[in-house]
Amino acid sequence: MLLVKTLRSSTFRLALIAIAAFGLIVAAIMAYVYFGTIAYVQSRVGDAGDHSGFTAMIELATAAVAVLMLVLAGLAAVLVTRRTVGRIEEINATSRAIMMSGLDQRIPLRGSHDEWDRVAENLNQMLDRIETLMGEVKQVSDNVAHDLRTPLTRMRGRLEKAYHAPRNGEADAALIGDTIADLDAVLGMFASITRISEIETRARRRAFRTLNLAGIAGEVVELYDAAAEQVATRLSLDGDREVAITGDRDLLFDAIANLVDNAIKHGCKGGQVSVTCRSADGGATIAIADDGPGIPTEERDHVFKRFYRLEQSRYTPGNGLGLSLVAAVAGLHGAEIALHDNAPGLTVRLSFPKTSAQ
Repeated sequence: MLLVKTLRSSTFRLALIAIAAFGLIVAAIMAYVYFGTIAYVQSRVGDAGDHSGFTAMIELATAAVAVLMLVLAGLAAVLVTRRTVGRIEEINATSRAIMMSGLDQRIPLRGSHDEWDRVAENLNQMLDRIETLMGEVKQVSDNVAHDLRTPLTRMRGRLEKAYHAPRNGEADAALIGDTIADLDAVLGMFASITRISEIETRARRRAFRTLNLAGIAGEVVELYDAAAEQVATRLSLDGDREVAITGDRDLLFDAIANLVDNAIKHGCKGGQVSVTCRSADGGATIAIADDGPGIPTEERDHVFKRFYRLEQSRYTPGNGLGLSLVAAVAGLHGAEIALHDNAPGLTVRLSFPKTSAQ
């Protein structure tokens, strides 16, 4: 079956064309050698001798060489084309298996480390990435459905209750207010998704300018100072007073605000949250530290995904988009984001490269 596919393949036809062209060149060279040899012998011996035996020997040798080269070229074409078609068939077979059963199939490697193995490795890595993305899409879809079901169910319940109950001005006003609040939460979720997508497409780089990162952090600390006092948390700003950076002020403000808000919400009541800004090696760093329970090590690679929450029941307030926004802003500014143990608590550190600082 493979031999039939080999003989019918376009690669084999191209190989035959190449062999034919090569054969014409070789034939021309051999004709030149043949007639040149005959002419040389005649010039040396003259026409007096009998050249028929010598001529027959030259012709036989030339014919043998031509047949041998033709056979070897044809055999080489078949072997090379067979190998190529074989590897292509492996890729095709894997593609068909993926279409039939799913993304868990991979192209087999032969261990030759040649260009075909490298192609197979790249395709397998691409399949791994696609499988990961598909899993994330499914997880996000499930989380969105779960997060939307709660407010929509509440709104429907209120409206159905109001529909069957006698009209009451105060009750109707309270119902409308609660429904508007739930709708605002749903709309806010979609607005966050849209904003994250806009940031990830780097459509916001036109707003970049030179900024003082410490000044932005100071504004965030001032904004959340009252929220920290409500839970008896000490919120402080440390580090350098001037930390130059190039970026989008609004996005950086939102990213820092999300991190500070998380630190206050998930830290210990009566604890401490510190925000530290420093210039480092021509770049800049900002770290937000709390003394709460922290994040388990095995969860740290997942918390920046959209709608991912440590609390899997998803009954606590929030939608799991805050850290996704932080990760998108960090990526837009070329910054590295890292989570470290604060013993106890968690430290979130954003490190901006030299190219972002002025």
